[in-house]
Amino acid sequence: MSAQPFPGIAHVALTVQSLAVSRPWYQRLIGTEPVIDEPTGGGFHHTVFQIGSTLIGLHEHTATDDGAFSERHLGLDHLAFGCADRAELVAWGQRLDELGIEHSEIVDAPYGSGLSFRDPDGIALEFFAPPS
Repeated sequence: MSAQPFPGIAHVALTVQSLAVSRPWYQRLIGTEPVIDEPTGGGFHHTVFQIGSTLIGLHEHTATDDGAFSERHLGLDHLAFGCADRAELVAWGQRLDELGIEHSEIVDAPYGSGLSFRDPDGIALEFFAPPS
C-alpha cells in the first residue's frame, strides 16, 4: 500500500490583540488588501490575507491574554515566509527598513539563512531561504 501524499499548508491563523493595529501592519508588510475581513459572531473577528495558495488569518477574540507572545511557550514558535535565495533576504531586509520594522541581521546556517522580525504583538516571523 502506497502512502498518501501529505497535503500542503492551506492556512495559518494568528491570534492578535487588536486588528486595528495588526491589520494595517500586515497589509503594509504583505502589500495587499485582505481577502476576508469580517466579524463571525460570538466576539470573534477575522481578517485573512492570501499569499500564493496559502491564507494567513488574523483572529481577534473578545477575551485575550494580556501577556506578550513568546515562542518559548507551548504553541507557535515562529512563522517563516519562503524566499528563493539569500539575495531575496537582503531585499526583504531593505523593505523592512523602509517600513520601519526592526529586524535581525541575516543569520546563515548549514540548513539555510533567515531574517527574523516581530509583529505588533511580538509574534516571531522570519524570511527564510534554503542554502545556496
